[in-house]
Amino acid sequence: MSKDIRAEIEQLRRTLRHHEHLYYVLDQPEISDAEYDALMNRLKELEAQHPELCTPDSPTQRVGGKPREGFVTVAHSSPMLSLDNALNEGDLRDFDRRVRTLLGAAPYNYVAELKLDGLSMAVHYRDGLLHLAVTRGDGLQGEEVTENARTIRSLPLRVSIGLSSFEVRGEVILNRKAFERLNLERDQAGLPRFANPRNAAAGSIRVLEPSITASRRLDYYAYFFLVDGAPYHASHWESLDTLVKLGFKVNPHRRLCRDVDALLEFFRQCEARRDELPYETDGLVAKIDSVRQQRELGWTAKAPRWAIAIKYPAQQRETVVEDIEVNVGRTGVLTPTAVLRPVNVGGVTVSRATLHNEDEIERLGVQIGDSVLIERSGDVIPKVVRVTKRPGERRPFAMPESCPICGGRIVRQEGEVASRCINTNCPARLKESILHFGGRGVMDIDGLGEAIVDQLVDRGLVKSLADLYDLRLDDLVELERMGKKSAEKLLANIDRTRQHPLARVLSALGIPFVGERTAQILADTFGSLDRIAAADEETLQQAEEVGPKVARSIFQFFREPHNQELVERFRKSELRFEQEVRKKEAGGALSGLTFVLTGTLPHLTRDEARTKIEAAGGKVTGSVSKKTNYVVAGDEAGSKLDKARELNVPVIDEAQLLRMLE
Repeated sequence: MSKDIRAEIEQLRRTLRHHEHLYYVLDQPEISDAEYDALMNRLKELEAQHPELCTPDSPTQRVGGKPREGFVTVAHSSPMLSLDNALNEGDLRDFDRRVRTLLGAAPYNYVAELKLDGLSMAVHYRDGLLHLAVTRGDGLQGEEVTENARTIRSLPLRVSIGLSSFEVRGEVILNRKAFERLNLERDQAGLPRFANPRNAAAGSIRVLEPSITASRRLDYYAYFFLVDGAPYHASHWESLDTLVKLGFKVNPHRRLCRDVDALLEFFRQCEARRDELPYETDGLVAKIDSVRQQRELGWTAKAPRWAIAIKYPAQQRETVVEDIEVNVGRTGVLTPTAVLRPVNVGGVTVSRATLHNEDEIERLGVQIGDSVLIERSGDVIPKVVRVTKRPGERRPFAMPESCPICGGRIVRQEGEVASRCINTNCPARLKESILHFGGRGVMDIDGLGEAIVDQLVDRGLVKSLADLYDLRLDDLVELERMGKKSAEKLLANIDRTRQHPLARVLSALGIPFVGERTAQILADTFGSLDRIAAADEETLQQAEEVGPKVARSIFQFFREPHNQELVERFRKSELRFEQEVRKKEAGGALSGLTFVLTGTLPHLTRDEARTKIEAAGGKVTGSVSKKTNYVVAGDEAGSKLDKARELNVPVIDEAQLLRMLE
């Protein structure tokens, strides 16, 4: 191979990176698409002829990742916290007053940036190359989406900097044109439209096939530069400048403000121009510029004290309610939705608005045919604010007596605003039911993630929770991104649930208000699923902590014919319906003490730890409060451990628990 070939390849890469930066980051293209494609095709040709010269940072390698079977969860280097909101000038001035009080007489500046409406993502670089991309997730850990992130043209694959590793955080967005094009394609394919650009961006970065992500034309705006999980520079403004110099796309609509009045002035300027921008924005983010002062101000459990989101006021328009439909959500809740005469609100055509529930309809006094004022704030689903005109011909709304999807029973508990379909197998809630069934702390079916559940339901392989036990290897290997080994493992994990205790089965049924702890109490009290199903409300209340509301929910659940059929199929699948009635030790070693379990213990499962604690007279609850006596923490303990520290609740490990039991 001649040196000329190697030199040509390197020159092509430099040229393509230069034009990608001009086009996708600076929006200043210098060559036509045809010229760019010719350069790319020449590079692909040379790399195909000399595969040993193909490198991960080559522009040809943005779309090359193999399809995956699911997403791996990765812990963040430091928490990606949410922000508190300022909804008006008063809220913002209150925030500024708190900052001024905490910082004393020290002067401070704000950095104001547009708040983009997308999905937060952390991108890690190692030795100058893009190494890892992780979604925000719950703020402590997110999903690894590296191969999908590589397809975002505004995100550099290689960065020249004298650091062995660093991290960039920013927002994945879909601009208005790309969003409209995507929904047009979905219309043509007979697929449901995305509700807004934010949902489309979040869904696009999480698809299992990187080529699909690439086709969505996502964009990435960077706003944090970190090393070892902490800011690298002394000021946030300096970090933004560094990101620009390194080739990242940083939103140009930003300003260094000397005080809150300058911040408000910039906010009003941005609000006046928001509809001119090529992407959705719902306000500003204001951050204290000095990193030293950020650390001095610190954090609450959920948000930094040195930053705040300043939201634009909601936009309102008047229109007519042409009908009221009922949608059944993923959890079985029925939501009445107003079908509106289409109206433009903030650049978006709105034809539907939520009415939330029956109580809200009664409060508004709204009927079909009324003129109403609707409100849209950011990406929030539009809502009806009030009735503006009541014509002579109007028609009242009545909630259906049976589920419009499956015909199952509709139940509204006393004191609840929501009406629910309680058929666990209702098609509208089936996917959520399966995810709950296989979730951690319930049946713990590893491999039964959202992408697999979508395929199982969409292909008609699972129409009932009980169908999980009828799945065959041949069914699973036909799924996208499901290899034979993964299919065998999933079947083994499903089969293993036949040995799970009665409490797990009860929890897995998805009975409203029956979580992990209540299921354990019921199992310990009655010892049999059949006895629980046959019990009346008064009998059910004999179980500790089961009040009238929970008892009624259980009673109604087992009177629904669809649920009775599900229980019988579970019986035929040989799930455990019986256990010994557990008696607590009177005056036991842990009598009167309340525990919370979190993380993975070295030797005991959570069920085993719970059994030992309760047998010794203790109580196990699912959340940490001031009434908690001890938190038992294992590996990968999560937010419960943070809450314990915040409330000064003693934290012990498994060994200490066993010593207490002795």
